[in-house]
Amino acid sequence: MHMIADAATGPPTLLLTAALVVAAGFWLLAAVGVTTPQAFDSDADLDAWGMGGVPVALALSLLTLVAWLLATGVTVLLDAHVPEGPGAGLLRLPALTGALFAAWRLTRFFVRPLHRLLPDEPGPSR
Repeated sequence: MHMIADAATGPPTLLLTAALVVAAGFWLLAAVGVTTPQAFDSDADLDAWGMGGVPVALALSLLTLVAWLLATGVTVLLDAHVPEGPGAGLLRLPALTGALFAAWRLTRFFVRPLHRLLPDEPGPSR
C-alpha cells in the first residue's frame, strides 16, 4: 500500500491524482445536488476526441480515472523492477504519456455503450 501511495503522490502521477480529487469533488457535489453532471455540456464538445454522446463531466472523469489507474500501476511496476537512478525518473514521463493515450482509447471504448444510456442532449419532444 505504501508503494501505491508513493506512486500516486510522486511525479508525474501527482498531476493525475490532483485531477482525480477534483473529479471526485465534482461528483460529490453532484450527488448532494449542488451541481448537475450536465454543468459543462455547453462549454465543450468531445466529438472530435471520439468521446461525444455522453455528458462532458462523465467522459472526462472516466478519462481521468482510467489514466490515473494506468499511470499509478506503471509507476509501481517501474519502482519495483527498475533500479533507482536517473533512468527510472526518465521512464516516468513516457509512462505517463502512454497511460494518457491508453486511457483515451479505453475511454472511447467505454463511452460508446454509454451513449445510448446517457445522452448528452434530450431527444426530440413529441
